[in-house]
Amino acid sequence: MSKLVVGLLPVALFLAIALVVAVIARKQGSIGQESKRGKSDSFVSEYFLGSRSLGAFVLAMTTIATYGSVSSFVGGPGQAWLVGWGWVYMAAVQVTTLFLLYGILGKKMALVSRKLGSVTIIDVIRSRYQSDALAALSAVIIVVFFAATMIAQFVGGAKLFEAVTGCDYLMGLAVFGITSILFTTIGGFRGVAFTDALCGIAMIVGIVVLAVGILSAGGGYANIMDAIAANRPEMLEPFSNGEMPLGLYFTQWLLVGVFTFCLPQSVVRTMSYKDTKSLHSAMIGGTIICGAMMIGVTSLGVLSAGVLPGSLAVYGGSVDNIIPSAIVESLPPWLASVAIIGPIAASISTVSSLLIASSSSIVKDLWLHHRQKTGSRPAERRVVRSSQIITFVIGVVVFVLSIAPPDVIWKINMFAFGGLETAFCWVLVGGLFWKRATKTGALLSMGAGTLAYCVSMACGFKIAGLHQITIGIVVALVFMVVGSLATRPTESKEMEAFFPKG
Repeated sequence: MSKLVVGLLPVALFLAIALVVAVIARKQGSIGQESKRGKSDSFVSEYFLGSRSLGAFVLAMTTIATYGSVSSFVGGPGQAWLVGWGWVYMAAVQVTTLFLLYGILGKKMALVSRKLGSVTIIDVIRSRYQSDALAALSAVIIVVFFAATMIAQFVGGAKLFEAVTGCDYLMGLAVFGITSILFTTIGGFRGVAFTDALCGIAMIVGIVVLAVGILSAGGGYANIMDAIAANRPEMLEPFSNGEMPLGLYFTQWLLVGVFTFCLPQSVVRTMSYKDTKSLHSAMIGGTIICGAMMIGVTSLGVLSAGVLPGSLAVYGGSVDNIIPSAIVESLPPWLASVAIIGPIAASISTVSSLLIASSSSIVKDLWLHHRQKTGSRPAERRVVRSSQIITFVIGVVVFVLSIAPPDVIWKINMFAFGGLETAFCWVLVGGLFWKRATKTGALLSMGAGTLAYCVSMACGFKIAGLHQITIGIVVALVFMVVGSLATRPTESKEMEAFFPKG
């Protein structure tokens, strides 16, 4: 059996199962929707939020799978191979991701969104600040930064598939790209959540298989560590002989740890759980699983130095090639094809989550809101068709843009992370917890903060060597505070949902 066939079979089987899961989950949602035919928003709530019915396991796994993108499995571990254990120590902050998300925003977002009947985070933002301009800006920022992230996922998955199976890059792109677009379009939020849970399990299996392969090929953990100590001792140092300065630790902890609680693709999941018990269980179990996965896969990047002892130039001059090379060098073809399901699953889960969120921003937050204001709400059949068409079109556009692949996918991912965190951090925190926050402050915070972040990134401008996220976050905070204190507080009947009297 050829290498291509051996490589394709496990992946094809996984994608087929994922598609079936998405279809079944969507049908279950449709059955529940049938019982709510009298409610005009039943389809929108089901398609974009899964009717707020996620249990603890699915909630935890869909959040982890959305957060754990292909860069977590390819770019991050590749950088760890280059730098050493310092990169692992930096990545350890990801353990806090779910705890911060559910702990800070989880309960209040759920309560507020239920009181208001909100389906998206932009619904919540519009109700809190009473600003269509802020809602429109939020939608544009979400679509732009989500598109950049999705491109990175498509490219990373296709490159990995190409390296391990030997097939053409475009074929790899088509195999899982088209599949992920289809099951997102068909399955909606519920389908995405359930396939995310499946992808999370596949990610764990992939990590375990690759760990066994690397340790076996390297002669065991002790032998690998001895080889690293002899050939590249700087990899054992926390600061990696100057490659991991304290400023990098600090800003990366902010970028991939502390401020990830305000990423829109994660925040929307706090609106989808069925009860408080599910939230608490997801917080505990998800934190354990997320920590084990993120620290584990990054550690494999360091250990792969025992299997790949050459310079970076030997492996194509890009850290994105390290994990694919480690898979090929340490595993037989049939196991290699199983191992790549993990990172491909990470890519698919992130794409599907961002795709459904982008679609909801256009359909629910822009089009339907405009139609409601004009008093001409479209028929449900048209809403169904339009939602699926928009989801499909966005996916196709991102797919086309991925045909000419950019380099260093983890940097693209981190750029998008920083932009979304800058845009939404203080708008969400101020909206939920600071009664004095106003729409002017929120608009200035989102606009000025995002602009400052993007300009400083484009110009390579840093302060004290710190990542540009510090510039964006500080500018956004200053404008939120100054803009809010300089204008009158927001007054509306919806404020009662955010700040109940008594």
